[in-house]
Amino acid sequence: MKKGKSSRRNKLHKKWIYKYRLVILNEDTFEEHLSFKLNRLNVFVFGSLSSIFLIAVTTVIIAFTPLREYIPGYSSVKLKDETAQLLVRTDSVTQELNANHLYLESIRKVLTGDLSSADISKDSIKAVQEKNDVKLDFGTNKADSILREEVAKEDRYNFSGATENAMNFVLFSPVSGTISNDYNPKEKHYAVDIVSTANAPVKSVGDGRVIFSEWTTETGYVIMIEHFNGLVSVYKHNASLNKSQGDFVKSGEVIGTVGNTGELTTGPHLHFELWNNGYPVDPTQYIDFK
Repeated sequence: MKKGKSSRRNKLHKKWIYKYRLVILNEDTFEEHLSFKLNRLNVFVFGSLSSIFLIAVTTVIIAFTPLREYIPGYSSVKLKDETAQLLVRTDSVTQELNANHLYLESIRKVLTGDLSSADISKDSIKAVQEKNDVKLDFGTNKADSILREEVAKEDRYNFSGATENAMNFVLFSPVSGTISNDYNPKEKHYAVDIVSTANAPVKSVGDGRVIFSEWTTETGYVIMIEHFNGLVSVYKHNASLNKSQGDFVKSGEVIGTVGNTGELTTGPHLHFELWNNGYPVDPTQYIDFK
């Protein structure tokens, strides 16, 4: 038995190391051009090393070079970077839209009577009102210089917003009539009431987009228009509305008619409010109602 096993091993060993000669000849003249001495073991080792080398080179190409983009199943590196940037931008835009939606929803609730005006805040309005004892008069300070008073008079009807682009924006009177109730923040009357004839046209004070146009129990038909840089104009107690939410309007365009709708009204008039970035402002400081 031992001799049989030893014999088979010797035959297998001789088979692997038995040398062969690989000759390259000229087919016509049988001239020898090249020859190699090989055995099965050499061929096996050479083939294994070549396979390992090819696998390693292919792996490096796929992992570290742009050539992998041409292999089915692999996406472009540039496309991945652009996708990541778009995801970041989309997330930022989504957060900004959500913040603006909550802000506009708060304004809508205040103007429709569903929320106290002291609760609305885009930049901590409530804290500012408590600090200043709800003194929201944005008029000229008595300590200002004469030059500032002259400039204020010259620009009285030019609404000066937060940016230089807003300096030449002019607001026009929404309706013809007489002011019966002035702007009074101490009594939480953040508007001017303008007495006019029933069904008189109510006009937009400036270019903008309608962000609210509905019926409310207390103030009747209400329409709100968002202008530049957070400026919002509000028109209440209308008899009818000519514009819907989402419509774009031009300065002086008719948006409704004077009425006497809602529970908080005593006759045909327009309750007009002007808000700047969440703060109510005195409309008479920016609009000539005469």
